[in-house]
Amino acid sequence: MPEHPPDESAGDLADQLLRLTRRLHHAHRRHFSPLGVTPAQARMLRTVAHSPRPPRMADLAELLGVVPRQVTSLVDALEERGLVRRAQDPANRRVTRIQLTDDGGTALTRLRQARRTSAEELLAPLSPAQRTALSRLLTRLEPEDAPEPEAPAQGPQEPKEPKEPADGREPAAHGNPRKPGEPGARREPEAPREPGTAPRDRPAPGFSRSN
Repeated sequence: MPEHPPDESAGDLADQLLRLTRRLHHAHRRHFSPLGVTPAQARMLRTVAHSPRPPRMADLAELLGVVPRQVTSLVDALEERGLVRRAQDPANRRVTRIQLTDDGGTALTRLRQARRTSAEELLAPLSPAQRTALSRLLTRLEPEDAPEPEAPAQGPQEPKEPKEPADGREPAAHGNPRKPGEPGARREPEAPREPGTAPRDRPAPGFSRSN
């Protein structure tokens, strides 16, 4: 796509798009509220429904672009309402997958209608031809690797917690503060010794400490 020099109108257009996005988001919240579902929960339901197989929690975090903690909260809320359920993977019982329930499918149908109503309110001033032209222009602004509409913007990454040692002790800080002799303690290098002498704290051959 050819690049054009920036002008003052670019900032105005960006502000217009941002205002329209906010209006659409508020309309979604208003129409989703009677269904007891938030826009984030609605995105979760759509993502589960559109997956070729029941996704794992990690799959949902990647598809939605959020941290696992957020996925857990969303799944907990939807499962409490009976819209999704956790199920063990038949091929690996240690893996948990998220399935859409019958009530979840019904709720998803109602949510789709609510989305259409919200969009109709926003696009009401445009004729069918103008809507087609707008869609064509917006499509040109989307990169080829753009995420699916269900995916929200990338959220902050969850900090990784330090791994605990296998012996159950507190992880060592900088400088290895563990006492000598403890598991994981760094061994101090021995001082150089003269040839023919025994190592420190070790009796020479044929010599007993009791002598």
